[in-house]
Amino acid sequence: MSGFFRGIFVFALFCAAGTAAADTFTFKADRMSGSRASGREITILTGNAEVRSDNLLLRASRIEIQGDDNQFIDCSGGVTGLDDEKQISFQADRLRYDRKLKIARLEGNSILEDRKNEIVTRGRFVEYDEQAEVVVFQIGVRLFKDDMVCRSDYGVYRRQEKLLDLSGFPVVFKKDDEFRADRIRVDLDTNDVTMEGTVSGSIKN
Repeated sequence: MSGFFRGIFVFALFCAAGTAAADTFTFKADRMSGSRASGREITILTGNAEVRSDNLLLRASRIEIQGDDNQFIDCSGGVTGLDDEKQISFQADRLRYDRKLKIARLEGNSILEDRKNEIVTRGRFVEYDEQAEVVVFQIGVRLFKDDMVCRSDYGVYRRQEKLLDLSGFPVVFKKDDEFRADRIRVDLDTNDVTMEGTVSGSIKN
């Protein structure tokens, strides 16, 4: 596909995308340009751009779609997303999504909200594995749940097990209590804290 189109453009594509069942892929935007030359397939959406792949909805100022079966999606500018099946939403400066591996990588000021488990997380780099339901956070990690705040440089959130592993100067605040260690694990179902390495903290009765 080549050329430049103005106005709202809507396109629906049914493709296997590496799975047995067909995947419904749709997108729309104010403007679209691109090329379907072999080995250089690219579609560029600008202005109120929106892409839906299965249960994942992505919105941004600019979205690039590349690869065989539109495998790679690169979003920039006011990026928001929603996995309505798993009740996960996110925001980022930039997002890259692999439709075959079902992995989203968020960059910049990134926020991921697990609405089902009432958890909000922040980080400068976030990787969300949609199939494994594992989220990896790096740089300036923050997690908020009820009256608990967790901070670290690195974190792994295992959604199915409701476990959070923190490293890199981790600290957990629970009301007036404070916990620090080399490594901290938080059971987000019970809010229990397990610490390893050099441990310190304060508890107010």
